[in-house]
Amino acid sequence: MRVTIICPEAHREDANQLAMVLGYGAADALTYGEPQWQDAAGNRYAVASLEVAPAFIDAAQATLDRPVWDGENSDEDGVGYQVNMAGAARAQALVSIWGLRLGLAEDEVEPDPVASPATILALFHDKPMAVLEMAGVSRVEQESA
Repeated sequence: MRVTIICPEAHREDANQLAMVLGYGAADALTYGEPQWQDAAGNRYAVASLEVAPAFIDAAQATLDRPVWDGENSDEDGVGYQVNMAGAARAQALVSIWGLRLGLAEDEVEPDPVASPATILALFHDKPMAVLEMAGVSRVEQESA
């Protein structure tokens, strides 16, 4: 299943910490790069879109554990950890899931997602560009030299 994640510019650092916890290693700290998307108010967002296994959903909502790979070079006081677990928890608290109909009755319609600087949107849909448009974000116009 595909998830497209819209991360507000102000929360990129914490979201990258969460990406390392849920991902495969330190390289996941680069998941949310420069914010190249914006909403109508000019708020900027970094976007990532990837295929995930159903187990990802449970892991993303569970109590976070430090990844096994983190701390391999740390000392007994924890110096040397790469993942900021407090930052990962802050990001996790901001995640809003759309597209899985969580908590909705069968006859209820899920409202369209809306990007917000206060929420990290995780949009489960097989067409990333469609949900980005639905959420109200568009590519930032690049200035020509």
